Amino acid sequence: MHGDVEEPALRARLKQAEIASSLGAGVLGLGLGALAAPYLSNLIAPILVLGVLLHGWGMFDKHAIERGAGRRDTWWMKALYWFCWIALAILAVALAFEVLA
Repeated sequence: MHGDVEEPALRARLKQAEIASSLGAGVLGLGLGALAAPYLSNLIAPILVLGVLLHGWGMFDKHAIERGAGRRDTWWMKALYWFCWIALAILAVALAFEVLA
């Protein structure tokens, strides 16, 4: 890098690019899912389970790598982490009621 002054700015820009890329991938996935819905309707549950497992593993591994690098989670990172899992659990229960009702 070109010195300590620019490095934090470049890291922030990199993080913004990663977030934009991830958000774009999510929106793209939503669009593809909408297009494929008529053809994949009998695979909804396995696709959701796969998505939850992949996301959970990725986040778990990311946090493990960051902790191994000496980085400590802040309170808001822990809150977002648990909010995500609680939201997924609520969605799973709602889906179960919808399917079983």
